[in-house]
Amino acid sequence: MDSVLVLIAAPGSGAITAGLAEELGAVRWLAHGDALEADAAFEAEARELCAGLPIDINVVPEAKRRKRILLADMDSTMIEQECIDELGVVAGVGDRIKDITARSMRGDLDFEGALKERVGLLRGLDEGVIATLIRERISFMAGGATLLATMKAHGAYCALVSGGFTAFTAHVAGTLGFHEHRANTLLIEAGKLKGEVAMPILGKDAKVEAMNRITKAQGTSAADVIAVGDGANDIPMLQAAGIGVALHAKPKVQEQAQYVINHGDLTALLYLQGYAQSEHQNLP
Repeated sequence: MDSVLVLIAAPGSGAITAGLAEELGAVRWLAHGDALEADAAFEAEARELCAGLPIDINVVPEAKRRKRILLADMDSTMIEQECIDELGVVAGVGDRIKDITARSMRGDLDFEGALKERVGLLRGLDEGVIATLIRERISFMAGGATLLATMKAHGAYCALVSGGFTAFTAHVAGTLGFHEHRANTLLIEAGKLKGEVAMPILGKDAKVEAMNRITKAQGTSAADVIAVGDGANDIPMLQAAGIGVALHAKPKVQEQAQYVINHGDLTALLYLQGYAQSEHQNLP
Protein backbone atom coordinates (compact mmCIF):
# COMPACT_ATOMS: atom_id res chain seq x y z
CA MET A 1 0.00 0.00 0.00
CA ASP A 2 1.18 3.56 -0.76
CA SER A 3 0.09 5.05 2.60
CA VAL A 4 -0.57 3.74 6.08
CA LEU A 5 -3.16 4.78 8.64
CA VAL A 6 -1.59 5.49 12.05
CA LEU A 7 -3.64 5.65 15.25
CA ILE A 8 -1.90 7.03 18.35
CA ALA A 9 -3.64 7.26 21.72
CA ALA A 10 -2.84 9.32 24.79
CA PRO A 11 0.08 7.43 26.39
CA GLY A 12 -1.05 4.75 28.80
CA SER A 13 -4.75 5.33 28.06
CA GLY A 14 -5.23 1.99 26.32
CA ALA A 15 -7.83 3.77 24.19
CA ILE A 16 -7.01 1.63 21.15
CA THR A 17 -8.71 -1.62 22.10
CA ALA A 18 -8.44 -5.06 20.53
CA GLY A 19 -12.03 -4.61 19.38
CA LEU A 20 -11.16 -1.39 17.58
CA ALA A 21 -8.16 -3.04 15.96
CA GLU A 22 -10.36 -5.89 14.76
CA GLU A 23 -12.79 -3.41 13.19
CA LEU A 24 -9.90 -1.99 11.15
CA GLY A 25 -8.92 -5.34 9.67
CA ALA A 26 -5.32 -6.44 9.42
CA VAL A 27 -3.23 -4.18 11.64
CA ARG A 28 0.29 -3.90 12.98
CA TRP A 29 0.55 -2.99 16.63
CA LEU A 30 3.23 -0.39 17.29
CA ALA A 31 2.42 -0.32 21.02
CA HIS A 32 -0.45 -2.42 22.36
CA GLY A 33 -3.29 -0.17 23.46
CA ASP A 34 -1.45 3.01 22.44
CA ALA A 35 -0.50 2.87 18.75
CA LEU A 36 -1.22 0.83 15.65
CA GLU A 37 -1.19 1.09 11.89
CA ALA A 38 -3.70 -0.17 9.36
CA ASP A 39 -4.61 0.19 5.71
CA ALA A 40 -5.29 3.82 4.80
CA ALA A 41 -8.53 2.70 3.16
CA PHE A 42 -9.99 2.47 6.69
CA GLU A 43 -9.44 6.16 7.47
CA ALA A 44 -13.10 7.22 7.36
CA GLU A 45 -14.16 4.21 9.42
CA ALA A 46 -11.39 4.85 11.97
CA ARG A 47 -12.42 8.49 12.40
CA GLU A 48 -16.00 7.41 13.02
CA LEU A 49 -15.03 4.70 15.50
CA CYS A 50 -12.60 6.98 17.37
CA ALA A 51 -14.86 10.04 17.62
CA GLY A 52 -14.62 11.42 21.16
CA LEU A 53 -11.69 9.17 22.12
CA PRO A 54 -8.17 10.45 22.97
CA ILE A 55 -6.77 9.09 19.70
CA ASP A 56 -4.89 10.93 16.95
CA ILE A 57 -5.36 9.70 13.39
CA ASN A 58 -2.94 10.44 10.56
CA VAL A 59 -2.26 8.98 7.11
CA VAL A 60 1.46 8.67 6.34
CA PRO A 61 3.05 7.79 2.97
CA GLU A 62 5.12 4.61 3.10
CA ALA A 63 7.91 6.05 0.94
CA LYS A 64 10.83 7.51 2.93
CA ARG A 65 8.78 7.08 6.10
CA ARG A 66 11.73 6.93 8.48
CA LYS A 67 13.31 10.35 8.32
CA ARG A 68 17.00 11.18 8.36
CA ILE A 69 16.62 14.59 10.00
CA LEU A 70 14.64 15.85 13.01
CA LEU A 71 13.98 19.59 13.12
CA ALA A 72 12.30 20.69 16.35
CA ASP A 73 10.93 23.86 17.88
CA MET A 74 11.73 24.30 21.59
CA ASP A 75 9.12 26.27 23.57
CA SER A 76 5.94 24.28 24.25
CA THR A 77 7.37 21.54 22.01
CA MET A 78 10.58 20.06 23.45
CA ILE A 79 9.93 21.79 26.77
CA GLU A 80 6.63 22.49 28.51
CA GLN A 81 7.16 26.22 28.96
CA GLU A 82 7.50 29.41 26.91
CA CYS A 83 10.86 30.73 28.16
CA ILE A 84 10.09 34.37 27.53
CA ASP A 85 6.89 34.04 29.55
CA GLU A 86 8.88 32.59 32.46
CA LEU A 87 11.33 35.50 32.26
CA GLY A 88 8.36 37.88 32.26
CA VAL A 89 6.99 36.39 35.46
CA VAL A 90 10.30 36.98 37.23
CA ALA A 91 10.48 40.52 35.82
CA GLY A 92 6.99 41.31 37.11
CA VAL A 93 5.50 41.73 33.63
CA GLY A 94 4.28 38.17 33.19
CA ASP A 95 0.71 38.95 32.18
CA ARG A 96 1.74 41.53 29.59
CA ILE A 97 4.30 39.21 28.02
CA LYS A 98 1.99 36.16 28.07
CA ASP A 99 -0.69 38.12 26.25
CA ILE A 100 1.75 39.15 23.51
CA THR A 101 3.10 35.60 23.28
CA ALA A 102 -0.37 34.13 22.91
CA ARG A 103 -1.29 36.56 20.14
CA SER A 104 2.01 35.97 18.35
CA MET A 105 1.69 32.18 18.55
CA ARG A 106 -1.84 32.38 17.12
CA GLY A 107 -0.45 34.40 14.23
CA ASP A 108 -2.26 37.61 15.21
CA LEU A 109 1.01 39.56 15.59
CA ASP A 110 4.20 39.81 13.56
CA PHE A 111 6.75 37.52 15.24
CA GLU A 112 9.74 39.88 15.03
CA GLY A 113 7.84 42.88 16.35
CA ALA A 114 6.26 40.84 19.12
CA LEU A 115 9.66 39.47 20.19
CA LYS A 116 11.25 42.92 20.33
CA GLU A 117 8.33 44.26 22.38
CA ARG A 118 8.51 41.42 24.90
CA VAL A 119 12.28 41.50 25.25
CA GLY A 120 12.10 45.25 25.81
CA LEU A 121 9.98 44.58 28.88
CA LEU A 122 12.85 42.52 30.35
CA ARG A 123 15.32 45.41 30.41
CA GLY A 124 17.38 45.45 33.62
CA LEU A 125 16.66 41.85 34.64
CA ASP A 126 19.65 40.14 36.26
CA GLU A 127 21.20 37.60 33.86
CA GLY A 128 21.50 35.11 36.73
CA VAL A 129 17.74 34.64 36.55
CA ILE A 130 18.21 32.54 33.41
CA ALA A 131 20.20 29.86 35.22
CA THR A 132 17.65 29.85 38.05
CA LEU A 133 14.78 29.36 35.60
CA ILE A 134 16.57 26.52 33.85
CA ARG A 135 17.20 24.83 37.19
CA GLU A 136 13.81 25.41 38.80
CA ARG A 137 11.14 26.03 36.14
CA ILE A 138 12.05 24.39 32.84
CA SER A 139 10.72 20.86 32.30
CA PHE A 140 10.96 18.59 29.29
CA MET A 141 8.01 17.46 27.20
CA ALA A 142 7.17 13.78 27.66
CA GLY A 143 8.72 11.50 25.08
CA GLY A 144 11.39 13.93 23.91
CA ALA A 145 14.37 11.99 25.27
CA THR A 146 13.07 8.78 23.68
CA LEU A 147 12.48 10.54 20.36
CA LEU A 148 16.05 11.87 20.24
CA ALA A 149 17.71 8.67 21.42
CA THR A 150 15.78 6.48 18.98
CA MET A 151 16.29 8.65 15.91
CA LYS A 152 19.97 9.14 16.69
CA ALA A 153 20.39 5.38 17.15
CA HIS A 154 19.11 5.01 13.59
CA GLY A 155 21.51 7.63 12.21
CA ALA A 156 19.29 10.71 12.14
CA TYR A 157 20.65 14.24 12.48
CA CYS A 158 18.76 16.27 15.11
CA ALA A 159 18.54 20.07 15.19
CA LEU A 160 16.78 22.37 17.65
CA VAL A 161 15.69 25.58 15.94
CA SER A 162 13.85 28.09 18.11
CA GLY A 163 12.56 31.63 18.03
CA GLY A 164 13.50 31.65 21.73
CA PHE A 165 16.93 32.19 23.23
CA THR A 166 20.31 30.48 23.00
CA ALA A 167 20.71 30.45 26.78
CA PHE A 168 17.83 27.97 26.92
CA THR A 169 18.43 26.03 23.70
CA ALA A 170 22.00 25.29 24.80
CA HIS A 171 20.63 23.58 27.91
CA VAL A 172 17.89 21.68 26.07
CA ALA A 173 20.15 20.60 23.22
CA GLY A 174 22.90 19.51 25.56
CA THR A 175 20.58 17.53 27.82
CA LEU A 176 18.62 15.75 25.07
CA GLY A 177 21.52 15.29 22.66
CA PHE A 178 20.66 17.50 19.70
CA HIS A 179 23.51 17.79 17.22
CA GLU A 180 23.03 21.55 16.97
CA HIS A 181 20.83 24.37 18.18
CA ARG A 182 19.91 27.80 16.83
CA ALA A 183 17.97 30.60 18.51
CA ASN A 184 18.06 34.32 19.28
CA THR A 185 20.66 35.81 21.60
CA LEU A 186 19.67 38.05 24.50
CA LEU A 187 22.06 40.99 24.78
CA ILE A 188 23.59 41.47 28.22
CA GLU A 189 25.51 44.42 29.65
CA ALA A 190 27.08 44.58 33.11
CA GLY A 191 25.19 41.44 34.16
CA LYS A 192 21.78 42.80 33.17
CA LEU A 193 19.52 42.17 30.19
CA LYS A 194 19.63 45.14 27.81
CA GLY A 195 16.09 44.55 26.64
CA GLU A 196 17.36 43.75 23.14
CA VAL A 197 18.23 40.72 21.03
CA ALA A 198 21.10 40.36 18.61
CA MET A 199 20.18 40.86 14.97
CA PRO A 200 19.07 39.33 12.71
CA ILE A 201 16.13 37.84 14.58
CA LEU A 202 15.55 34.14 14.00
CA GLY A 203 11.89 33.68 13.05
CA LYS A 204 9.78 31.54 10.73
CA ASP A 205 11.95 32.14 7.64
CA ALA A 206 15.08 31.17 9.55
CA LYS A 207 13.56 27.77 10.39
CA VAL A 208 13.10 26.95 6.71
CA GLU A 209 16.58 28.32 5.98
CA ALA A 210 17.98 26.03 8.67
CA MET A 211 16.18 23.09 7.08
CA ASN A 212 17.65 23.93 3.67
CA ARG A 213 21.16 24.33 5.09
CA ILE A 214 21.03 21.09 7.08
CA THR A 215 19.55 18.98 4.29
CA LYS A 216 22.20 20.27 1.88
CA ALA A 217 24.97 19.47 4.36
CA GLN A 218 23.52 16.00 4.94
CA GLY A 219 23.13 15.34 1.22
CA THR A 220 19.38 14.91 1.41
CA SER A 221 16.18 16.92 0.95
CA ALA A 222 13.18 18.28 2.85
CA ALA A 223 11.38 15.01 2.07
CA ASP A 224 13.75 13.33 4.55
CA VAL A 225 12.85 15.72 7.40
CA ILE A 226 10.38 15.28 10.23
CA ALA A 227 9.64 18.63 11.86
CA VAL A 228 7.63 19.47 14.95
CA GLY A 229 6.26 22.70 16.40
CA ASP A 230 3.19 24.37 17.86
CA GLY A 231 3.17 28.06 16.91
CA ALA A 232 2.37 30.17 13.85
CA ASN A 233 6.04 30.79 13.10
CA ASP A 234 6.49 27.00 12.73
CA ILE A 235 3.98 26.71 9.87
CA PRO A 236 6.42 27.22 6.94
CA MET A 237 8.80 24.66 8.46
CA LEU A 238 6.00 22.14 9.02
CA GLN A 239 4.68 22.58 5.50
CA ALA A 240 8.13 22.19 3.91
CA ALA A 241 9.10 19.02 5.79
CA GLY A 242 8.36 15.51 4.58
CA ILE A 243 6.43 15.02 7.82
CA GLY A 244 5.51 18.25 9.60
CA VAL A 245 3.78 17.64 12.93
CA ALA A 246 1.64 20.20 14.75
CA LEU A 247 2.04 19.03 18.36
CA HIS A 248 -0.63 20.27 20.79
CA ALA A 249 -0.64 23.30 18.51
CA LYS A 250 -2.62 26.48 18.13
CA PRO A 251 -5.75 26.16 15.91
CA LYS A 252 -4.21 28.06 12.99
CA VAL A 253 -1.23 25.69 13.02
CA GLN A 254 -3.43 22.60 13.10
CA GLU A 255 -5.43 23.89 10.16
CA GLN A 256 -2.32 24.32 8.02
CA ALA A 257 -0.25 21.30 9.05
CA GLN A 258 -0.71 17.94 7.36
CA TYR A 259 -0.05 15.94 10.53
CA VAL A 260 -1.63 16.76 13.88
CA ILE A 261 -1.01 15.26 17.32
CA ASN A 262 -3.28 16.44 20.13
CA HIS A 263 -3.30 13.44 22.47
CA GLY A 264 0.07 11.74 22.05
CA ASP A 265 3.43 12.94 23.36
CA LEU A 266 6.68 13.27 21.40
CA THR A 267 6.93 9.49 20.93
CA ALA A 268 4.07 10.00 18.46
CA LEU A 269 6.72 11.18 15.99
CA LEU A 270 8.31 7.74 16.22
CA TYR A 271 5.01 5.96 15.63
CA LEU A 272 4.33 8.16 12.60
CA GLN A 273 7.64 6.91 11.20
CA GLY A 274 6.76 3.28 11.90
CA TYR A 275 8.99 2.71 14.93
CA ALA A 276 7.40 0.14 17.24
CA GLN A 277 7.68 0.65 21.00
CA SER A 278 10.11 -2.29 21.11
CA GLU A 279 12.53 -0.21 19.02
CA HIS A 280 12.45 2.83 21.28
CA GLN A 281 15.76 3.83 22.85
CA ASN A 282 16.66 5.70 26.01
CA LEU A 283 19.28 8.38 26.51
CA PRO A 284 22.67 6.95 27.59
